Amino acid sequence: MRRRGQHVARRRRPVADRRASTARTSRAAGGGRGRPGAVVLIAVVVGLGLTATAAYGYFGSGGSGAGSVGTGTMQAVALVADTGTPTSPLYPGGTGDVVLRVHNPNPYRVTLVSVVESGAITADAAHTGCTTTGVTFTAQSGLSQPIGAGATVSVDLPGAASMSASSSSGCQGATFSIPVMITVHEP
Repeated sequence: MRRRGQHVARRRRPVADRRASTARTSRAAGGGRGRPGAVVLIAVVVGLGLTATAAYGYFGSGGSGAGSVGTGTMQAVALVADTGTPTSPLYPGGTGDVVLRVHNPNPYRVTLVSVVESGAITADAAHTGCTTTGVTFTAQSGLSQPIGAGATVSVDLPGAASMSASSSSGCQGATFSIPVMITVHEP
């Protein structure tokens, strides 16, 4: 509470402090000379605008056009009868090679990747006494035999056939037909 006649003493800043404070306030509000803050702000805004435009031009491009593509159907790769002599003949109680001839009618190369049995194994017609062949075929996988476009190749599968000791004696000298199914891939 104030009493009459008493003055409240106010503390005043020195004149130099007031001028400095006023000058800072004036420049920040846009007064004073030069406006360096505004120039920097405009340069930053223009720089960001140019960067955004360049980024849009690089990532935001578009276009249109027409194109076409056709696909062909792979023709069946065929097995051709082969009466060639395997490098390792088949004996009772042992294994022997199987020889295939594979024809690729396609206009591109294929790769033989597997061979599996697909029917009953029989002896040739001249060996009528071969009633129990005892011959089995071991499936072949993981092969990598290339077959050129339009080519026919002989494929030797080492040890792919085996003959049990219980085979009929009428099977001596017989040629066996082993129905197989092959799998080829396009490289």
